[in-house]
Amino acid sequence: MKVLITGANGMVARAAIKYCRSIGDEVIALTRQNLDIADREAVETTFASIKPEIVINCAAYTDVDGAETNVDLSYNANAVGVENLAIASRKFGAVFLTISTDYVFDGSKDGLYVATDTPNPQGVYAKSKLDGELRAAAANPESMIVRSGWIYGFGGTNFLCVMHKLLGEGKRIKVIGDSYGTPTFANDLAQRLRELASKKLAGTFHVTNAGDGTTYFGFAEKICEIGGFDRDLLEPVSNRDLKRPAPRPSNSRLENTEIPGLPAMRNWEDALREFLAAESED
Repeated sequence: MKVLITGANGMVARAAIKYCRSIGDEVIALTRQNLDIADREAVETTFASIKPEIVINCAAYTDVDGAETNVDLSYNANAVGVENLAIASRKFGAVFLTISTDYVFDGSKDGLYVATDTPNPQGVYAKSKLDGELRAAAANPESMIVRSGWIYGFGGTNFLCVMHKLLGEGKRIKVIGDSYGTPTFANDLAQRLRELASKKLAGTFHVTNAGDGTTYFGFAEKICEIGGFDRDLLEPVSNRDLKRPAPRPSNSRLENTEIPGLPAMRNWEDALREFLAAESED
């Protein structure tokens, strides 16, 4: 299959490129420099030239705090660009899949959020991602919207990706103990994205590693357990203590959507073990 992957420099995109090529797909991977998805004319021209059969949109503005002041950048990437890709996919007959976020929920639910729960985004980033969901579904009813969260993986730069490196250097780290989510290994997410694309199932899906989730502190504790790091290096803090510009849900745990014909996602602890084992070999 000919697969177009946008946002090619991102962690999930790199994992998707590698997986798709491993199963024999012809992959065209475009960075923002190659294609600004907020430019509708450029999107149309690119689709006419490439003629993709599957489009996996990994392009996004992901600076949650930065979005509070860079509103236009956030909406252009997370909403306008998603709509442009959805429209072009429909016009050129491509399967369209885009990644959204667990942050579309406000965190008030006690349990895990299911795909049919009503979103209530709080910050600009979260609102722009929900807007992208709505625009994609309206522009192309065949769109596949995949919500995920707490994503970590090879070459990533977020806190989940670098905890083990900081601990390995013997550095003390402050870790939030009162925010809950479902950790997701980028490699597992990338594989499921491609599997979903092959199913051509329109709608909204939740994809994370399995389990009841954890806190950032719980994730760090598990890293210490698996990697043999000193747990005393961890200092629990409250989300409120950090006084960050953007609001974040205290609970954004997602319950995986069951997909007929596809196996359940593996537990987040098993995925973390694989990630840490591979990192220790580098």
